[in-house]
Amino acid sequence: MIRPNTIATFLLAFVISDAALAAPPPGRTLGFVIRNWYTAIYETKFMDECPLGLNISNDEYWWRGLPSQEERARRTENGLIHTLNRWGPSAARGPGNENVCLNPYIIKDPQFLTIEGKTSFGANLDGDSTGKATAKTCAHENFTGVWGEPGVDNQMYRLLGCIYGFRADGIFEVNADEMRGTSGLGITLIEVTNVDDARNDDDVTLTFYRSVDQFTLDPNGQPLPFATYRIDVSPDGTQRYGHSLKGKIKDGKITSEQGDVRLPFYGNYNFMHPVIKEMSVDLEVSNDGKKLTGFVNGYYDVDEFVYHVTGVGAVISTAGYSCPGLAEYAWKLADGHPDENGKCTTISSSFKVTGYAAFIKKPDAKVSQK
Repeated sequence: MIRPNTIATFLLAFVISDAALAAPPPGRTLGFVIRNWYTAIYETKFMDECPLGLNISNDEYWWRGLPSQEERARRTENGLIHTLNRWGPSAARGPGNENVCLNPYIIKDPQFLTIEGKTSFGANLDGDSTGKATAKTCAHENFTGVWGEPGVDNQMYRLLGCIYGFRADGIFEVNADEMRGTSGLGITLIEVTNVDDARNDDDVTLTFYRSVDQFTLDPNGQPLPFATYRIDVSPDGTQRYGHSLKGKIKDGKITSEQGDVRLPFYGNYNFMHPVIKEMSVDLEVSNDGKKLTGFVNGYYDVDEFVYHVTGVGAVISTAGYSCPGLAEYAWKLADGHPDENGKCTTISSSFKVTGYAAFIKKPDAKVSQK
């Protein structure tokens, strides 16, 4: 015979045990691997943000500059030579046949079209909604956010939004993203630590690493959630990445404070290690915890950006832009971190990202960040 107080004790233990299983353990860690990284371009149905159309390309500047229709027909075989195969002569538009992508400041293009719309993805990076110059910024025109927020800083969108290769399904962005997906190079990992509640927690830490492993794919070619990825460590045990931001989680949305973060990058045959200044994130975790979507915002170094977009070789021939115009306007629209002469050296930016839940594996030995 079981005594009544024994039954009560058993039921109480069961309730306590069940509650313990339902609550997430304190101080847990969430991990994500970033699969897609695109410049955040706001597009309307009829391209109202680009009323004069899209920019013409390096190739078009070249063939329009040939001395006659006969010469144009001969050099392009009446247009039958593909733009990719016209890359060499189209780039050699300098006064001495210099390559204007390797020397983008050697000539000036007659026109470069920028965004004229008032709406953009992004964030208020400088804390000011007027666009006036501050100690850390140059004067610039602000956008209104897609969801109505004032004072959005996104000069990168103003620069790239009227270029075919950076718009939806444009070859520059798609090619770079596909190269990351198939090569496994330049993969960013995000580790969220000190998580007491995966849906609501006002004090977490986000740390950014590079993976040395390729994506683990499901039968549909998409990253498999909860695969394991090892972080990038040099032979001497030094951790190559690892900058952190303080953040919080509210209803599954992860936001962070601003800070300088070094990230890995690979795309269009270029390796880079950009430091995004005053970076912050606005990321949402799906209800099942498997997927991450949202935005990374911050200031991108203009020198590094120009190096990248003018140095990708033949990709430029199908991306729909001309190197001199793009380089010139990248500096004209730069709005962050003025140098000693007052010239801004960074450009406000926003990137749209997609990620998947992942386990992040670190070396057993404690390592320091390089």
